[in-house]
Amino acid sequence: MSLVIRNLQRVIPIRRAPLRSKIEIVRRILGVQKFDLGIICVDNKNIQHINRIYRDRNVPTDVLSFPFHEHLKAGEFPQPDFPDDCNLGDIFLGVEYIFHQCKENEDYNDVLTVTATHGLCHLLGFTHGSEAEWQQMFQKEKAVLDELGRRTGTRLQPLTRGLFGGS
Repeated sequence: MSLVIRNLQRVIPIRRAPLRSKIEIVRRILGVQKFDLGIICVDNKNIQHINRIYRDRNVPTDVLSFPFHEHLKAGEFPQPDFPDDCNLGDIFLGVEYIFHQCKENEDYNDVLTVTATHGLCHLLGFTHGSEAEWQQMFQKEKAVLDELGRRTGTRLQPLTRGLFGGS
């Protein structure tokens, strides 16, 4: 099914083709290529607005995920009853925030890929509210990014590394 990448900001240049290519591979690795997925790139003002409305946090952030199938347990696949239900949901990337958080030695486009992969894991029920949940999500992200690296020659680390003092 389709992957739609929308760039709704003009602050940071976005190279959609490489992002699309890598996220298509990530979708295949996760086995969810038959599901629709939206990735929307926004600036700090808009990600902060969305974060305030949906999470009651009035600050910009890197990624917000809005699952179509809200009650999946970590790693479960949606079981759509109708073709219109073949949708994972939407990932909002705070690209301005991500850009400013990048360290000197990090490639911005790689960090976008890692952040989108993190958001995709959230759409599949993974969370990091507790150390046990984080460990499960971290392992999934690491496995996916390692396989992506094997296929593309990149070396990417999960977004949540070190969240609970690990890796």
